[in-house]
Amino acid sequence: MKWYAHKLAMMFGAKPRRPEKAEETDAARDMKKFQKTPEQSAIRREIIAKEHEYPIVSNKWKYIRWTSIILINLMFVVSFSWDVQLVEGAMTASRFLGFHMADPTSAIMVTLAYKDLMLNLVIGMVTVAILWWFFGGRAFCSWACPYHLLAEWAESIHVFLANRGWVKDHPFHRGLRVVLWVVFMVLTFAIGLTVYEYVNPIGIVSRALIYGPTVALVWVIFLLGFEIFFTRRAWCRYICPMGLTYGVIGTAAPVQIKYDLSKCVHEGECRAVCLVPHVLEITKMGYAQDTTEYIAPDCTRCGLCIDACPQGALSYTFRGLDKVI
Repeated sequence: MKWYAHKLAMMFGAKPRRPEKAEETDAARDMKKFQKTPEQSAIRREIIAKEHEYPIVSNKWKYIRWTSIILINLMFVVSFSWDVQLVEGAMTASRFLGFHMADPTSAIMVTLAYKDLMLNLVIGMVTVAILWWFFGGRAFCSWACPYHLLAEWAESIHVFLANRGWVKDHPFHRGLRVVLWVVFMVLTFAIGLTVYEYVNPIGIVSRALIYGPTVALVWVIFLLGFEIFFTRRAWCRYICPMGLTYGVIGTAAPVQIKYDLSKCVHEGECRAVCLVPHVLEITKMGYAQDTTEYIAPDCTRCGLCIDACPQGALSYTFRGLDKVI
């Protein structure tokens, strides 16, 4: 329970740590000892050397996820442009086939701003919460959010420039996201305006795609430039209150990313590509509590780590069913 609470605390800014001896299972302790033997260490070095010499590149889940983001947002665009009325509204609040859908964070802020609990808003919020609870973690971020796709491309540019020494990442404390979540909520309640929506790139990009670009896109361009040249994935990692809310909602979800300690050679390829690398600290030598672990709830379920791991130590699964996707 303490180890699970630590994984949850990481979402609020806590640093990853090794499990205490009392938190480790006997199976995990034995597996760690076995992996540290001279024979296994030699095998691991040989495997890593071979992987570096003949790298296996897979983009399966990345392209599936990009397709998901594009199709979901295209559905909004087509519905408005062709007056199909399949989906009405934008990403933060809409109606799908007549059913109300509302982003939980935006719904809470609207309620605080107007000091009124509207039934349609509650229905929409609960519907969306149940949907993204099933997929778990911050799945909304990497499978539906239009800004996420832009930020991912911006991150690729940042990595390209950083590898050549032209830019450097300046990370912030992840707890900043929690502070800003509270600040946005308090401001909304105090002045009666949904302040967050004025700076929310998710809503800005969604509305620009559907209704046409506005001057608000200048803010989005500034954010992307900031992420390229100064802080890698600044909005998603350190600011976005929507991501924090979805992480809390998806804490105990059926769909999970499972880590198998017995298959891991600890080369770190998964952490190198991870959008939120602190959730994969358990893949470091000695950091796993059990031989099988589920990745922390701050995980975006993007699947990049699964693509990057040639050993198959990471996989999508239905928790409790051990059915790998």
